[in-house]
Amino acid sequence: MSNVEQQAILQCKGLSKTYDELSQPVEVLKDVNFSVSRGEQLAIVGSSGSGKSTLLHLLGGLDRPSSGEVFMAGQSLQTMSAAGCGRLRNKTLGFVYQFHHLLPEFTALENVALPLLVRGEPVAHASQSAREILTKAGLAERLEHKPAELSGGERQRAAIARALVTRPACVLADEPTGNLDSRNAAQVYELLLELNLEMGLAFVIVTHDYQMAERAGRVMELKDGSLQG
Repeated sequence: MSNVEQQAILQCKGLSKTYDELSQPVEVLKDVNFSVSRGEQLAIVGSSGSGKSTLLHLLGGLDRPSSGEVFMAGQSLQTMSAAGCGRLRNKTLGFVYQFHHLLPEFTALENVALPLLVRGEPVAHASQSAREILTKAGLAERLEHKPAELSGGERQRAAIARALVTRPACVLADEPTGNLDSRNAAQVYELLLELNLEMGLAFVIVTHDYQMAERAGRVMELKDGSLQG
């Protein structure tokens, strides 16, 4: 294995995905190859329906490819059990989506502490870790507010904090600013880039916003099922 492969948090080789719809196969991804290393910023751009979300699901082990392999922290997901894949995913990755998916009955602090509590961390430690990452996200004064009491931008910041509280090696972000106005979108994207530099995490962001993507360290385009760049 090369040094690049050893350093890669995520890597895919010959990745393809085909869906059977109405007896007519639809090839969404074709022979995709790339890797992402710790600390790297990668933006994957493409039009709506180009397969960006499908690619992210494959990278996160949430779906299986039709052919090819995904390696997470050097381990092939295609040779692992569903339980083993889930454990590795929970240890290695954080996820941010277009919609925040915060639990409405919990405060921002409780929402962000939840992934650590699920892991079995002590309540005091989980709460302190959640408080620290929410402060980094600019929400130190909003810890006890529930999602309905937060603005759209604040909710997305809390969702980012939740993804980072476990200190993952890589965060996968699927249109993380797509549900925000331009001002909040710019602020949330700036936060992602700042935390990438501060925490040394890898970020893979899929977006249709080419202008925003250009701020990432590396940009690739998904077009006609192929990844270019």
